[in-house]
Amino acid sequence: MSALPRGSTVRRDAGLYGYERALRREGIEPVAGVDEAGRGACAGPLVAGAAILPAGKAGIIPGLADSKLLTEKARERCYEHVVRRALSWSVVVVSQEECDALGMHVANIEALRRAVALLDVPPAYVLTDGFPVDGLGVPGLAVWKGDRVAACIAAASVLAKVTRDRIMCELDTHWPAYDFKTHKGYITEVHTAALVEHGPSPVHRMRFVNVRRAAGLEAYPDPAADPSEPLRQAEDGADPAREEHGVRG
Repeated sequence: MSALPRGSTVRRDAGLYGYERALRREGIEPVAGVDEAGRGACAGPLVAGAAILPAGKAGIIPGLADSKLLTEKARERCYEHVVRRALSWSVVVVSQEECDALGMHVANIEALRRAVALLDVPPAYVLTDGFPVDGLGVPGLAVWKGDRVAACIAAASVLAKVTRDRIMCELDTHWPAYDFKTHKGYITEVHTAALVEHGPSPVHRMRFVNVRRAAGLEAYPDPAADPSEPLRQAEDGADPAREEHGVRG
């Protein structure tokens, strides 16, 4: 991944569409945004979305923001606008089995690559949320909290989040004991209690420490142990706090 072209700047008050406008001023378009949903969940698939928004008024999505900051109804409305207005968009679903096989960080990078590759309009530049993604075939930039400051990333986050939430509601009909429709596979008190009572379902991710403990594959920590002891690093090098407990994202 690279920086913005030399001479290009994005003012702090440029708004949600500032990155795309700055790149277009340099003659760089179309610009794709890519983001994922479900990395921190311990059940269900990982979903990545990619979107290219058109220039001008057609690309202004009413109410668009980071999908995590929107209500469910607002996300659904934004989703419909993105699908109608985007020059190109895609969604990739990575199963929990593949997440376990690859590890969450590798699965996440692979999902983002696949989402960009599926766009039927090849981007000239790609904006990613938080960390760089290599192998995209075009220049790009990792934007800190990108789903809050870049419209195309926010659009991608909405595509990913809405798609994954719908999948988790469907999974809830098959495994209602876990209440997937409410917490979407992230760790809550209800989810934890269901894991302890029923053990993992076929859609839980076995790389997560809490799931392995519920399956009897790993011992629960000794209550007398030093609580300040750092969490064990996950196999794939991802943030161990996210892998052990699940972080809503």
